[in-house]
Amino acid sequence: MADFDSVFDVVVAGSGGGLAGAYTAAREGLSVLLVEATDQFGGTTAYSGGGGVWYPCNPALQRAGADDTIDDALQYFHAVVGDRTPRDLQDTYVCGGAALIEYLEQDPGFEFVAFPWPDYYGSVPGARADGYRHTVPVPLSDQELGSYRGSVRGPLDAERLGSPAPDLLTGGRALVGRFLAALDKLPNAQCWRNAPLTELIVEESTVVGAVVEHDGKTVRVRATRGVLLAAGGFEQNAAMRAQYRVPGSARDTMGAPGNVGAAHRAAIAVGADLDLMDQAWWSPGMIHPDGRAAFALWFTGGIFVNHDGRRFVNESAPYDRLGREVLAQIDSGRTSLPFWMIYDNRTDGIPPVSATNVSMAGAAEYHRAGLWHTAATLDDLAKTIGVPSAHLTATIDRFNKQAAAGVDEDFGRGDEAYDRVFTEGASPLVPIDTPPYHAAAFGLSDLGTKGGLRTDVHARVLAADGSPISGLYAAGNTMAAVSGTTYPGGGNPIGASMLFSHVAALDMAAPEIDR
Repeated sequence: MADFDSVFDVVVAGSGGGLAGAYTAAREGLSVLLVEATDQFGGTTAYSGGGGVWYPCNPALQRAGADDTIDDALQYFHAVVGDRTPRDLQDTYVCGGAALIEYLEQDPGFEFVAFPWPDYYGSVPGARADGYRHTVPVPLSDQELGSYRGSVRGPLDAERLGSPAPDLLTGGRALVGRFLAALDKLPNAQCWRNAPLTELIVEESTVVGAVVEHDGKTVRVRATRGVLLAAGGFEQNAAMRAQYRVPGSARDTMGAPGNVGAAHRAAIAVGADLDLMDQAWWSPGMIHPDGRAAFALWFTGGIFVNHDGRRFVNESAPYDRLGREVLAQIDSGRTSLPFWMIYDNRTDGIPPVSATNVSMAGAAEYHRAGLWHTAATLDDLAKTIGVPSAHLTATIDRFNKQAAAGVDEDFGRGDEAYDRVFTEGASPLVPIDTPPYHAAAFGLSDLGTKGGLRTDVHARVLAADGSPISGLYAAGNTMAAVSGTTYPGGGNPIGASMLFSHVAALDMAAPEIDR
């Protein structure tokens, strides 16, 4: 029998979606310890601009008048994900979100509203073009967090540029803040910062606790009902990325700094099975003067061209689909990094990117770094960025003709609802015909890795033989993603993280006879 320094019913590692598990367990009457590896709560969830969840038919959507059905949502999700992940796991996610929002809104500290955001595979049967599967938390003041005031990670400008963090918590920060405020009112819950989980403790094939390094001290914590690993991915760990062949660079990820795979490694050590370990949530990344490519979206003009000066993708596609096409082009040798956004002077030389996630520096800094270029003619611009002039001018000429016709015959830009969300329904095909002409360097970014521990529908971690490892649960990017190699809709990562954390906590709270 191991010696323990503390005893709780449940230990949760990770303070993004894992907060839903900690809150659920505490609300169900269990004693809970949540451990966060860094000095701030929220993980990558706190960086989310919307903090949205993809939960079809939930109460917030019904209040907004959505006429969706679970059958349609299942048809869509199954068609997109296919058989890459177990069908019962997919069903648990799609069908469970509505009940989770209902559960949370029974607590007056939680408030959600519909935020229409079209599904990311708009041509697939069952897709919602109107976006009524997406729900976001209502903002709140940091002052409402009680003892957790000032402890929420982000926003990115605060961490990367030194900007002051606003008092109003919005998006993912609001979601994290609402969970912290709720936990602050539950006396049976504790949340530790600077407390990475480094090891799992096993007795007779059951996970009975964890080793935590809290403020530099080793603490052995017993968990009588179970341990939930929801500590993010391993995107910040260059060695693990290389080991599992995850494309891209830790330098260019948007994942939180604590996401180094410690929870993955602890679970692997006790026999956990893995899946999707070479996968991430991809995105194009605008390269900033510090050399880092940061997730960018909301393109209101411009096209992307490869090293051959040719267009190669639908620039208005959902970011993961766009990122995956960049990877496919790199694998085939048709594209290399950086690739270039070509645009004209209708935006006064600034790239037509309305959501850079990390604010742009001054234009002169990008030019000095060789990341932005300007030329009087397309021929001169091509020479400056090192692509064949004839190819670039022909590419722009063809694109301009398609823009005039309003139909992208090459890549279908504008054919799906998401393509037009940033242009308020108008065509996203904007001619490039107003000199001088400009080029901005882009790379590959990601929102975190999505490979991890295989689980069943109760979020129990599975061994290689498919049997559950007693006492061990996983959710979020520590869990192998329910969506497989796809990203079905905005709010899928956070939504799945919250849902399976909640499911894990309910399983731990159930009477022994039911578990």
